[in-house]
Amino acid sequence: PVIALVSICICLSLAIPALSASVEPIYQLMYMVSPSIAQFFLPIQKSDEDNGIKMEVVSAYIHGNVAKIYITMQDLTQDRIDDTTDLFDSYSINRPFDSSAHCEYVGYDESTKKATFLITIGEWGGKDIKGDKITFTVKEFLSHKKIYNDIEIPLSLSTVDIAKETQTASNITGVGGLNYEKFEENPITLVPKSPMSEFPVEGIDLTGIGYIGEKLYIQTAVTDGLNNDNHGFFYLKDNNGNKVYSSYSFDFVNQYEQPGRIAYSNYVFDVPKSEISNYTLHGDFVTSGMITKGSWKVTFPLEDYN
Repeated sequence: PVIALVSICICLSLAIPALSASVEPIYQLMYMVSPSIAQFFLPIQKSDEDNGIKMEVVSAYIHGNVAKIYITMQDLTQDRIDDTTDLFDSYSINRPFDSSAHCEYVGYDESTKKATFLITIGEWGGKDIKGDKITFTVKEFLSHKKIYNDIEIPLSLSTVDIAKETQTASNITGVGGLNYEKFEENPITLVPKSPMSEFPVEGIDLTGIGYIGEKLYIQTAVTDGLNNDNHGFFYLKDNNGNKVYSSYSFDFVNQYEQPGRIAYSNYVFDVPKSEISNYTLHGDFVTSGMITKGSWKVTFPLEDYN
């Protein structure tokens, strides 16, 4: 690795003016060997444009070992960016020091078609951040989302019966809920059926509801979820409007790879069948109407923004 790094550095030092997107594979190799040297060779570029969309660093604030950086995304030609824009975990942050980072949505200016995001970076060693370049990259984003808050599902729970078919779920991709520790490996769950017409959320299918033992199971399916992030959760309400959340939930997929991937979410409620008629079914959901792909990268020195 040392010999490879020295060779790369010699080549780049002889041709700094020619540094461009064509050296991206070289940069990635350098970053694996030495992040500080890789960042040194990247030119300063505080904005980047691709596919008619501009990403720009507008300000940054450094306090000790924490850096806060504001990034804007602006659509220059269409209306692909709005107040629901989500970077969809497609971003990456390269820096020459060990750290943790996250990105959050701040707001949207309709007059300029700009969405603003805040990147927060913390240095793990507790040392002050000084004189380092940061590279922020985005590959895609979601927008034009629909938000369904506290919608009632037009389904009479008194008609829910014992599930006639069950299966052992495999390819588990996630577990959650108030009592997630109750989840057991290789869980028994519903066999997906044809989507129910009663479900009012476009982009999410209700593929099953029924009892397995004394527990109520509800199942939804999302097709191509890696490109839309459609998601949500259910809860019950009693006659007084009190909410009862699922004991736990788990997700599994029919296959790991795209295309044809379907993700199934399963919600398990500890409400006996003899009592379920006292409740109504509700949920909160989010679906995305558009995904925009591209390549946006900005590299900037933090000391310029103190």
